[in-house]
Amino acid sequence: MYAGIVGPGEGATDAECAIAYEAGRLLARAGAVVVTGGLGGVMAAASQGAFEHGGMTVGLLPGSRREGANPYLKVSIPTGLGEMRNALLVRSCGGVIAVGGSWGTASEIALACRTGVPVFAIGGWEFPAEGPIRMDSVESAVRRLLAAA
Repeated sequence: MYAGIVGPGEGATDAECAIAYEAGRLLARAGAVVVTGGLGGVMAAASQGAFEHGGMTVGLLPGSRREGANPYLKVSIPTGLGEMRNALLVRSCGGVIAVGGSWGTASEIALACRTGVPVFAIGGWEFPAEGPIRMDSVESAVRRLLAAA
């Protein structure tokens, strides 16, 4: 099972990174492959959580080179697509956990909702009722993602 974790790279708070780390850890323990955008902030924290607990981590990088990839990726894929890589991330996963909010995160949430990929949001921006399912904890978000996928 491939599970996406999305959230801000630049400007991610310590609290958001702690949530992302825990989501990565729990998904790794459940045997999921953790897919992120491969850069810093929430992406790096999620990758670190999975990596440090024996999980497989994949980063879909925006540029055409691996420079800037976080050090917790077991697989880094330079897409050369910039923000359009967000569609690849969403379409490659059975579900997505969104941590915090940014324009990139909003685009990933929108793409997932539009294509029927379940999104479980912790914090971040408010969306319409047909948007992401609001969650109160990392554990419940991981449990719901694994059950939905």
